[in-house]
Amino acid sequence: MSAPLSNARAVGLVASREFVTQVQKKSFLISNAIILVAIVVGIVATSVLSGGDDDRPTVGVVGAPALQTTIESLGETVGTPLEVSDVPDAATAREQVSSGDLDVALVPGDGASVTAITESELDTDVRAVVEAAVVQQAQVAALTDRGVDPAAVAADVSAATVTVDALDPPDPEQGQRIILSIIAVILLYMQILMFGMYVAMGVVEEKSSRVVELLLSTLRPLQLLWGKILGIGAVGLLQLTAYGAVGVGTALATDTLTITGTALGVLAGTLGWFVLGFAFFAVLYAAAGSMVSRQEDVNSTSGPLVMLILAMFFAAFSSVDDPEAGWSTTLSWIPPFSAILMPLRIAAGVATPVQIVGTIVLMVAAIAMLSVIAARIYQRSILRIGRTVTWKEALGR
Repeated sequence: MSAPLSNARAVGLVASREFVTQVQKKSFLISNAIILVAIVVGIVATSVLSGGDDDRPTVGVVGAPALQTTIESLGETVGTPLEVSDVPDAATAREQVSSGDLDVALVPGDGASVTAITESELDTDVRAVVEAAVVQQAQVAALTDRGVDPAAVAADVSAATVTVDALDPPDPEQGQRIILSIIAVILLYMQILMFGMYVAMGVVEEKSSRVVELLLSTLRPLQLLWGKILGIGAVGLLQLTAYGAVGVGTALATDTLTITGTALGVLAGTLGWFVLGFAFFAVLYAAAGSMVSRQEDVNSTSGPLVMLILAMFFAAFSSVDDPEAGWSTTLSWIPPFSAILMPLRIAAGVATPVQIVGTIVLMVAAIAMLSVIAARIYQRSILRIGRTVTWKEALGR
């Protein structure tokens, strides 16, 4: 008679079977390949399309090199960069504006006057730069005519500066942090819901086909339970890692994301919190699946879990704009809301080390407590075939 399997060996065998079964499915491979390609194409397309916003307005200047230099300098200073070029004469300037080679052409007139030639109207930002440059050139000429050194005046004037001391300076990374927060929330919601349901469907499939009776002749119920959870969870973690690595890698390579450290930190945090969130719900989904004998009945026992996951999703989405809100901060301490709110707070840069460690400890404690309850339900229900086991029967002594 062969020796009974150790707990680790038994759980490992079940987990390995679940993992291999899932990843070898053609539907799993094809769907994930399509999603990964879509992620790369979407990010590259976003990078290419957004890059088109860098086109500079073109300005041609007839015979005034100093004015060209002033326009370029002022444009860069005020945040309206212009592409400035020399045009030989007014006729050529009109021709290039008419053909669309230039957005505006400047033709100096009598004194300090300048005529701006455009197709229809002069862009407000471009006009502001041009007018400021023309005025500056006129001032330089007037000072020179009166024997005053323009450079000395400019040096004196440059000393008059305004220093801004902002009590709450804007975060230049805020836009990218918000995008990362939204993506983390959506991915966690989808992965926890989908792979939690996989656990429930797997349990009820084995129960309805009576395969579980054969498995339990060799394995103990808890070995089968944890093997299934670990195997399916490993598939979910692998899939999420692939999505995150490809997405973050492509975004960084195309400069769609420029906050490398934050992006990698959010990816690591999302993976870690998926493990905790999945573990929390997987034990409950396994218990819900063990209580029914038909896949059509799974929704009757797993419905409350779906509603709880939806509540987590809406709570997280509502706090994207203000992750430091009091209600959001409080809720992030409460399992299982921590699993989706804390990655959001990490992405937003508002989670402290104490909050991160504290919420992890609370989640682990909640998972341990629920595991004991779910294991009791699973053991009492898994071999009751033919009808739905009530919660009273599953939890009864």
